[in-house]
Amino acid sequence: MREDGGAAHAGATLPELKERMGHAIDRAAMIYLHATDERHREIADTLSAMAKAELKGKKRSGTQRARKRKKRS
Repeated sequence: MREDGGAAHAGATLPELKERMGHAIDRAAMIYLHATDERHREIADTLSAMAKAELKGKKRSGTQRARKRKKRS
């Protein structure tokens, strides 16, 4: 795997890729910044964990209470 593609796959940000490859223009570095299905799952899992942590201990919203009632019936 090439260094530029490997760095992108490892989660390097656009500014990090630009620095590593010596590009001054975003478009040139974005060629190597392709999202993979695995990375999409990682991002979704992280966001989900963050949301759960934020909601932990808080009262449920009206929508959440209604959905719970609907599941019971």
